[in-house]
Amino acid sequence: MSDILPHSPVLYHEIISVLQPRSGGVYADCTLGAGGHAWGILNASSPDGQLLGMDVDPQALELARNRLSQFGGRVFIVRASYVTLADELSRLGWRSVDGVLLDLGVSSMQLESPGRGFSFRISEPLDMRFNPADPVSAADLVNSLSESELSALIYRYGEERMARQIARAIVRSRPVLTTDQLADIVSQSVRRGQKPAARPGRIDPATRTFQALRIAVNHELDALSEVLPKAVQKLTPGGRLAVISFHSLEDRLVKRFFRRESQDCICPPRQPVCTCGHRATLREITPRPIRPQPYEVRQNPRSRSARLRVAERLI
Repeated sequence: MSDILPHSPVLYHEIISVLQPRSGGVYADCTLGAGGHAWGILNASSPDGQLLGMDVDPQALELARNRLSQFGGRVFIVRASYVTLADELSRLGWRSVDGVLLDLGVSSMQLESPGRGFSFRISEPLDMRFNPADPVSAADLVNSLSESELSALIYRYGEERMARQIARAIVRSRPVLTTDQLADIVSQSVRRGQKPAARPGRIDPATRTFQALRIAVNHELDALSEVLPKAVQKLTPGGRLAVISFHSLEDRLVKRFFRRESQDCICPPRQPVCTCGHRATLREITPRPIRPQPYEVRQNPRSRSARLRVAERLI
């Protein structure tokens, strides 16, 4: 079996290093995507390591099944949200796992696939759903929310300082039905509100608004908050949880969770006696996140914002 994987996913080698897959180990890739990280975990845990792969994107799952078919009965692939991790493990009869991976955000495959509505670089229907069966698309939000609701969404999830101006421009331009239409509206409103040199040229003016809509459509932060404690509960002692995030909201959420669960007491700092009864369940492996190496960023510019945090189950 070849140990070389073409088109490696973000932080591929780092994930294999921190999860330390071994023969006989049991793992869960909760954001399977096209199966790149899962391939590495299964390959490193040969000959009898097993893996549960979960994703809500049917297109990604089809690619993953093809990529991972060589591992036969060692891999179990299900179409499900990672918030159902405990249920899926129970169906397999797995009480615990030795490693859990969460690779958050949108993949290059999703950005480049026609008809998904994630990218502002091509013209297509404004969608952004990871799971096409979900009821609400980005177009639904853009065309139904009030100006104040839309502004709050863009500011909260996109950390966009021009949120009010953008929301006002969107409402005036309704209906907004395509990605290029939205991108043009956002770009024009941002450029009108700033001096030419006010915004660095590294990212497109529409980036933060598209990010905000994608997070809202897929309830990404709520789902992440829900899955983190579930993942820890399903780890064996010594098992590791690895999370790759791509923007500050996700990374901050993971960081705070890991810090909280690495402490024996979470009472207010000035409280003289501990009354919380909290006991640490994790040990932080990465006090500071692991970043992609320069060579990876050169090969895949989208990896530049990736942050990997890892924690190990104590008890």
